[in-house]
Amino acid sequence: MDIIATHGQVLIIIAVIFGLYMCWGIGANDVANVMGTSVGSGAITVTTAIIIAAIFEFGGAFLAGGHVTATIRKGIIDPTPIADNPEVLVFGMLAALLAAAIWLMAASTRGWPVSTTHSIVGAVVGFAIAGIGMDAVKWGKIGQIVASWVVSPVLGGAIAFVLMLSIRRLILDSETPFQSAKRWGPVYVFLVGFIMALVTLFKGLKHLKLELTAPQSFAAAAVVGLIFAFIGYLLIQRVKIDKEADKDFHYASVEKVFVPMMLFTASGMAFAHGSNDVANGVGPMAAVVGLVNSGGELAQKSEMPTWLLAIGGAGIVIGLATYGYKVMRTIGTKITELTPTRGFCATMAAATTVVLASRTGMPVSTTHIAVGGVIGVGIARGIGAIDLRVIGGIIMSWIITLPVGGVLSALIFFMLRGMFI
Repeated sequence: MDIIATHGQVLIIIAVIFGLYMCWGIGANDVANVMGTSVGSGAITVTTAIIIAAIFEFGGAFLAGGHVTATIRKGIIDPTPIADNPEVLVFGMLAALLAAAIWLMAASTRGWPVSTTHSIVGAVVGFAIAGIGMDAVKWGKIGQIVASWVVSPVLGGAIAFVLMLSIRRLILDSETPFQSAKRWGPVYVFLVGFIMALVTLFKGLKHLKLELTAPQSFAAAAVVGLIFAFIGYLLIQRVKIDKEADKDFHYASVEKVFVPMMLFTASGMAFAHGSNDVANGVGPMAAVVGLVNSGGELAQKSEMPTWLLAIGGAGIVIGLATYGYKVMRTIGTKITELTPTRGFCATMAAATTVVLASRTGMPVSTTHIAVGGVIGVGIARGIGAIDLRVIGGIIMSWIITLPVGGVLSALIFFMLRGMFI
């Protein structure tokens, strides 16, 4: 207690610095993966991706980032054994932030698309084992999260596969693919707007004191979807058939129709990612702030300060803008060849999976889901369309993330405790 009372403000400042560093890593690595499908398909440029992320990643983090944060903050470890020594939890959360951030930076310099969720969960578990004991880790909860790492890419891949088949059936295999694309395009855009709005209204706006009933949420989401569809319709109508390009590639004009549609899926994915993955950086920060402000009391529930969500959103955007280009190529170009139609399916499937997971409060890995979506559209063309060696390398980087995060966190925890005690 004395340490928190004496050094409380210093600990909050350190938490904010480490949290910003962690959120920078999320932007440099995870967001780069998220936007990679849009950039890799040629639908948008890197600059456009950064602008979209700046608006929608921050919006997702600020508007809908509060719900899932509780899982990282309270669900993984049991702090009861250290109720009389809350400073242990403070040091642990600081160690977890710094350890995860260091690993993300190291992975980003190598261009490895690792999971920020893996990083922070591994780091929290590492500190808990070192500072409290094996029994402090809620292994059942860890098991659920590990299961979600398997389920989420499969779900993302399945949704992408179904979307790709629907586009093939409704558009590519029709007698007039270009006209069919212009006819069905607004419907797909409606789905993007509807899903984003529905999940946000369901669980994301409580801290803004705006609560709607389920029917009201569905109605409002439908209105947002219709607005998206109308804007999409206006953009799609501006696309003209390119007969010269169609001579080289039969569906060249159809792909052009999906370019403006990718703006909506990229925005939706950025919003979904901001709402889900801001927890990885903000959760431990919130734990430290809550402990210091309460004088060391291990409260069951604590308010999520909106300024922390704003810091998290800003850090994510800065990370993508300054270092995201190194990782963006991996998912966008190396797993399978992406076109705007394939990129649209992969991104929409990933966004849908992320927001569904965020609705339940499960901290899934956006990287896993994005990879699953890209694999799904690749499988729709046949297993030969996928580079299995690249996928193998990605999976290897995922496997080592957990232990690296855990070991780093334990070492930093002992270092911090030695500095303050």
